[in-house]
Amino acid sequence: MSKSKESMTSEVDEARELVLKLRSCMTRRQLAESLKMSSATIERWENGKAPCRPAFIPALRELYDGTSHEDGRDFRTIDLFAGIGGIRRGFAQNGGYAVFSSEWNEFSTRTYRTNYGFREEMAGDITQIDAEEVPDADVVLAGFPCQPFSLAGVSKKRSLGRETGFRDKTQGTLFFDVARIIAAKRPAAFLLENVKNLTSHDKGRTFQVILDTLQNELGYEVHWKVIDGQNFVPQHRERIYIAGFRSPTDFTWDDLRFPDHKPVLADILHKTDGTEPYLPWDGDRFFDFENNKVQDKYTLTPRLWQYLQDYKKKHEALGHGFGYGLVTPDMISRTLSARYHKDGSEILIAQLEGPRPRRLTPRECARLMGYPDDFRIPVSDTQAYRQFGNSVVVPAIAEVARIMKPHILRIMQEGDMASIASKPLTAEAIQQARQSAVAGSS
Repeated sequence: MSKSKESMTSEVDEARELVLKLRSCMTRRQLAESLKMSSATIERWENGKAPCRPAFIPALRELYDGTSHEDGRDFRTIDLFAGIGGIRRGFAQNGGYAVFSSEWNEFSTRTYRTNYGFREEMAGDITQIDAEEVPDADVVLAGFPCQPFSLAGVSKKRSLGRETGFRDKTQGTLFFDVARIIAAKRPAAFLLENVKNLTSHDKGRTFQVILDTLQNELGYEVHWKVIDGQNFVPQHRERIYIAGFRSPTDFTWDDLRFPDHKPVLADILHKTDGTEPYLPWDGDRFFDFENNKVQDKYTLTPRLWQYLQDYKKKHEALGHGFGYGLVTPDMISRTLSARYHKDGSEILIAQLEGPRPRRLTPRECARLMGYPDDFRIPVSDTQAYRQFGNSVVVPAIAEVARIMKPHILRIMQEGDMASIASKPLTAEAIQQARQSAVAGSS
């Protein structure tokens, strides 16, 4: 039976509505590339000069909704310095859902939007965003870059009787933007992630400013710990996690649970025995399924391999430890860095067949950071290497989120009860409070 005229009109309207929604969040060129259409066609759809065919509705819906769906609705998150959404993903696995995100890099934004869609607002440069424009949320998440903190002039300001709160001490750093949003939104909790060396930067003064800001200026209970990613993935990757709570808690890092299985590189490398899963969104980009091998382009060229060997010999002669890291499937790797795209030297996979090692493929890098195979990689290899090198170990974040969650929910409930208590106790309010108490005790 053919579709009715009304049904076809409705589908055309839905298609154009989706186009307009997507265009409010992405450029015409980005949308055209995602749909493999010309920008001119997108412009005609957008202006109503030509109808967008209903056949495009599934692709438009997938773009708008993203390929990674957040089913939990336990608490709202704000994702700052979002990158490709690794911190968000770990919290989503424990009931969180994002209501706002911020990322300035256009390539990271493309990967982020491909996987998480366009349902929540996403800002670019967070330094240009007024905190009042950010929606309320229960948890602030941020993998903020560590910039030098300038403490010069603080003592002079004090001698002049001027304030030296977090705005003075951290002005000009990206941590300031995290702090001002926490100050404005007063979330139940936050999680900040950074490099291990944050604790020793500037002889520990930088970290002390951060703790002083979070604890004394903003009034949060703060807990921090350095966790090595090799507990979850086959990669030595130490990062500091700073958890904060608006109210006192009995939170403890002792509640962390690590997997019994000790991960090795064989867990994440492409399988050459015929068992490598075929991923339609990857196709044969990374793996040659016809010959059951990694694509040849990831094997180092003779010239590059010779250069790396000479470089290592040179520094060994000087007594330095600089050089490539050659690994086998039964090992763990060094830390994946954002410069991996240059020569892959920190993690080179020894190959039984052939005289030269190879780089990890971007899909293997995704696995090395704990991303599942349904995570899409819509950017070039160069950009993908940068993105995964800058990302977090997702299972580590998920475990931190797991032990934070009960404290987050309790603080949220306390806030709800305090809000109810501050209002006249109508019969409806009393019933609502009773229902909340019963739900909390069940």
